[in-house]
Amino acid sequence: MICAVIIGFAFTASAQDNQKAEFKFNEEKHDFGKIPQGTPVTTVFEFTNVGKEPLILTEVRPTCGCTIADYTKTPVKGGAKGTIKITYNAAAAAPFNKTIVVKSNAVTPEKYLNIIGEVVAKPASSK
Repeated sequence: MICAVIIGFAFTASAQDNQKAEFKFNEEKHDFGKIPQGTPVTTVFEFTNVGKEPLILTEVRPTCGCTIADYTKTPVKGGAKGTIKITYNAAAAAPFNKTIVVKSNAVTPEKYLNIIGEVVAKPASSK
């Protein structure tokens, strides 16, 4: 009898998780490849709320000042899509690997997105 009660609680808890909001991204890592120095690049991470409750992004924070984030600010209903737009300024010639922290009310409340690539110096202009 006690086992049945415990199993019942376990199923109820997992059923409630299925109701909560949750991300499903089209990609969680984007590779820009080689990009010219001084030319900002942008990508859009698209996600679907695969839960039943509305998904609310509470914070989208790049881990460096060279990256700007814009994102869906309204609640994303179950089955609907939202976006996180990331722009990297490409000022320094070097490889890069940047992380964007996404906080929300989802079952997984903190997600990490990555952008990678290499900024290539512009060739010196010859006269």
